[in-house]
Amino acid sequence: MGVRRRASGLIMKINRIKYYSTNQNAPEVSFREALLKGLAPDGGLYMPSVIPQIDRDILLSFRSKKYHEIASDVLDCFLKDEIETNILHGLCRDAYNFAVPLEKVTTGNYILRLDQGPTASFKDFAARIMARLMNYYMSAAGERFTILTATSGDTGSAVANAFHGLENIDVIILFPHNEVSAMQRRQMTTLKGNIRVIAIDGKFDDCQQMVKKAFLDPALANLQLSSANSINIGRLLPQTVYYFYAWSRVAAKGNEMVVFSVPSGNLGNLMGGILAREMGLPVSRFIIATNGNNEVPEYLKTGIYKVIAPSFDCISNAMNVGHPSNLARIVALYGGMMNEKGIILKHPDLERMRKDFFSLSISDEVTRKTISDSYKKHKAILEPHGAVAWKCMESYREQTGSEAQAGQLFISLETAHPAKFGDEICRLLGFSPPLPSSFESISEIPEEFIEFKNDYIELRDYILKH
Repeated sequence: MGVRRRASGLIMKINRIKYYSTNQNAPEVSFREALLKGLAPDGGLYMPSVIPQIDRDILLSFRSKKYHEIASDVLDCFLKDEIETNILHGLCRDAYNFAVPLEKVTTGNYILRLDQGPTASFKDFAARIMARLMNYYMSAAGERFTILTATSGDTGSAVANAFHGLENIDVIILFPHNEVSAMQRRQMTTLKGNIRVIAIDGKFDDCQQMVKKAFLDPALANLQLSSANSINIGRLLPQTVYYFYAWSRVAAKGNEMVVFSVPSGNLGNLMGGILAREMGLPVSRFIIATNGNNEVPEYLKTGIYKVIAPSFDCISNAMNVGHPSNLARIVALYGGMMNEKGIILKHPDLERMRKDFFSLSISDEVTRKTISDSYKKHKAILEPHGAVAWKCMESYREQTGSEAQAGQLFISLETAHPAKFGDEICRLLGFSPPLPSSFESISEIPEEFIEFKNDYIELRDYILKH
């Protein structure tokens, strides 16, 4: 899909945007339905049937607007026929009450630090507005439902924080027992009330597969289940916003093109940027930065997609994904079709994908060296995910030197606060990064979670019981 239609004003006059399944065997639905369902009934992921265009005058106006104002304008493009603009503006103002630093490292090279929210992760940007949107719909309908989501690191803590205490929503979070940091775990397990956390004896992909099974299980059909990770379109639309924001802070002339380097696991972060580009953001290329789980770089290189099972354990743990769900959305946008198992049923325009994307795999050894080098050279403190993105950006610049010298702007995304990986940073740099205020007392709060085997039936029985 990804059709571009232009008209004057913030958004062209079109009928209410519908959302189709990437498996193309389910009815189109409204945003409300897509948000609350999470996964389409045919197992596919929802995508907008029309991608709205932001008028250039409005795009330029972003340079003088605050983050929550840009968020309201961008999301209104998709939601204006479903939520009143003034209500949406209030939800955005409430959700985005923290700083979004853009750090200049060298001329033309920036780090977008998405780590100042309540859980010090980029996942806060999507989870906080998503929780407010869901609560808005549930409150209006007088209904109650359950969020079931999988996490490889930061999603769980962001979702737990964003939904904690909401009267109409229960939350169940699955995480791979031995593959999240102690701080990431504590940010989930120290919350009580409507938050339940389950440690799975398996990988993130196992957790994700269990979530998908639950959505398609007839035994759970009578329950109001939804998801809050990046399989939900409600996660992706808010992630378009910080790409617009970042461009607005570096585009002095208003016509600059930007290369974004995106640390990538489940590809939700990248997909948000792609949607921003499709809406009219001046992006010349995306760098898909991966750790040792290199299925996407290999696919772009060879044209053959191979799931990595089990996924490799890397220090950039939120990127330990052997089969990224959002690849199905990217394939769909480029004219192809991929099912939930990673089987390509219709090939996308791979040559166009290769022009739009540059992808590399970075080892843990190189990741650690990048953390050390970036501090020695620039006094920039990077955590493992941001280090993977920064190294890929450096490699891209080396391979496209003439482009870089022509005034091309580069923005590398830092997706978690370095303090989340304090032990690793301390070993490499000799000091611990300062803790965000939200971390200061978390070690003193008792944890509460349960442990399950990698067994879907056990999870299903738990959901039915509770």
